[in-house]
Amino acid sequence: MDHIQASPHFPKLFEPGQIGSMKLRNRIVMPPMGTNLASETGAVTDRMIAYYKERAKGGAGLIIVEIVCVDSPVGRAIPNQLRLDMNTYIAGHNELVETVHFYGAKIIPQLHHAGRQTTPDSTDGMQPVAPSPIPCEFLQVQPRELATSEVEALVAKFVDAAVRARNAGYDGVEIHGAHGYLITQFMSPRTNKRLDKYGGDTNGRMRFALEIIQGIRDKLGRDFPIIFRMSADEFIEGGLTVQESKKIARILQDAGVDALHVSAGAYGSMPTLLEPMQYNEGWRVYLAEEIKKVVDIPVITVGVIRHPDFAERVLAEGRADFVSVGRTLLADPEWPVKAMDGRQGDIRRCINCNIGCIGNRVFQSLHVRCTVNALTGREIDFGELKPANPVKRIMIVGGGPAGMEAARVAATRGHRVTLYEKSGELGGQVRLASVPPGKDKIGWTIDYLDTQIRKLGVGIRLNTEVTPEIIAGESPDVVIIATGATPIIPDEAGWPRANVATAWDVLRGAVEINGQRVVVAGGGMTGCETALFLVERNKHVVIVEMLDRVASDMEPISRISLSKDLEEARVEILTGVRLSEVKDNGVVVMDHNWNTRFIPADKVVLALGSRPFNPLEEQVRNLVAGGKAQQPGSEAENAKGIKEVYVIGDARHPGKLIDAIREGFELGWRV
Repeated sequence: MDHIQASPHFPKLFEPGQIGSMKLRNRIVMPPMGTNLASETGAVTDRMIAYYKERAKGGAGLIIVEIVCVDSPVGRAIPNQLRLDMNTYIAGHNELVETVHFYGAKIIPQLHHAGRQTTPDSTDGMQPVAPSPIPCEFLQVQPRELATSEVEALVAKFVDAAVRARNAGYDGVEIHGAHGYLITQFMSPRTNKRLDKYGGDTNGRMRFALEIIQGIRDKLGRDFPIIFRMSADEFIEGGLTVQESKKIARILQDAGVDALHVSAGAYGSMPTLLEPMQYNEGWRVYLAEEIKKVVDIPVITVGVIRHPDFAERVLAEGRADFVSVGRTLLADPEWPVKAMDGRQGDIRRCINCNIGCIGNRVFQSLHVRCTVNALTGREIDFGELKPANPVKRIMIVGGGPAGMEAARVAATRGHRVTLYEKSGELGGQVRLASVPPGKDKIGWTIDYLDTQIRKLGVGIRLNTEVTPEIIAGESPDVVIIATGATPIIPDEAGWPRANVATAWDVLRGAVEINGQRVVVAGGGMTGCETALFLVERNKHVVIVEMLDRVASDMEPISRISLSKDLEEARVEILTGVRLSEVKDNGVVVMDHNWNTRFIPADKVVLALGSRPFNPLEEQVRNLVAGGKAQQPGSEAENAKGIKEVYVIGDARHPGKLIDAIREGFELGWRV
């Protein structure tokens, strides 16, 4: 695949582009994202090649390979970080380059040093280094200040890594001068308090970056493209601002940089760097637009770009020259080719949950995953989807995400699938999860699955409560039980009771919240988000949680944002207490020392977790041949065709959306 043809649907997005001497087939850039897919020693792996291969096949114009360490181990941000600090890594990088080139994309590595934004766990116990001994606000690890001679040596390490990149066949390099890593730490007045030649005013703070750029030019010439990634605004008091970044952009252009990749944020302002769900699409584009006003070189924008028509408008309006779509390509590597063909409804959109890609995976030293795309990071494990042989009649009970994903994959393989749902709509708990403020993106997952299973001809039976008799009458080859979960209701709640409701009922609008004072029992993600939902309806909310903090079940970046929202909403939070008794006018809570306290409330909302709802499994298994003695005309005799029974999703074990999608995918793949 040498190139992708122009698209009548999005002409600007699929217009060829150029950065320095590098010609690109379109204006779509895959930005660098850490994956932990490198080996324990930092080498390219087959798993990593398979991951990038899918993004190249999917049509990206330029792939920028994740943070590539130039000084291991002290410069690593994650344990399994890709390296180019020794010649022994060149051959592996060349394998990656050749694979991506075969599918028509250009590829460059991002040269990176973490500086203070790392921990001894990632640096083999070494103390992180920085321009000045100022800890990162997020990680709270004390770095040591680099000596002038050490800074000069680091310049050479960046330059040497660029030479290795050229020798590996890369089309250029990107220098990571964003997101609060080492080069940014030198550039930012907040983190650079040096008194030597690498500190002081803007020119002094830029010296480290400029010496790296000049060194690469001296070694590799003017025709080797250099992109510089920058945080136009750090969103931290005393940090880089748009006004100083405009000056920096002109300095970088004069130094010979071929393009600017304009991002934002640092670890100390983490939600602006790796946005949680409530951030609007393309909210960072204005930063690229401001930088573009002062330079003549191409500008790449980034930040929650999910829809091709939005990307097209950004380019058509001249706000940027290229668009980076990062987590977008984790969710759907074929986003470019689907956009080119005008198949927007077939795009699986990233929902900004941060669970599979960052917070609960890469930051926890695990391989990258994606909540909505179970193949991400596992491309090498599954390969091409194989047609079903033999074709089976599959009955799926439950229309939540696990059941829908199982239906999608099984039907894609050619199985004859029918999906039964008790309620009048598909989606299960995801429908409820999309109701709280800023959570609407999670509903995109159901929109995608609904579209796909209907296209695939899956039979859909809504408003149908499945019984053993119905299953026996259908006599499928396979029964998949995906009936979800039900809320936990403790004895202390005195259920049923007029002033008590579940968070699920509140979010679905099944109960009316009378009065102004509401106590939410349970401070997990559901309880906290329900509290915000109630505040929007002018309720005064108190959360009671038996753990020492709320939202402990959330990934860390989203938790930061949620905590800020709770504070701004003036939600009262009581931790270290549990629900002891519900009264007509409030609740009694008890702390770890058995001390009790009365909290007045007009309504009590329970958000204490869930348990599997699975009333059918035992009965269905009894229908399977051999499950019990069969009499002529009995249910078991009628259902003798049933050969396999599976339970997935919350019906098996309550979990997160990523678990439901994964289980549905895996079962649909192997059934």
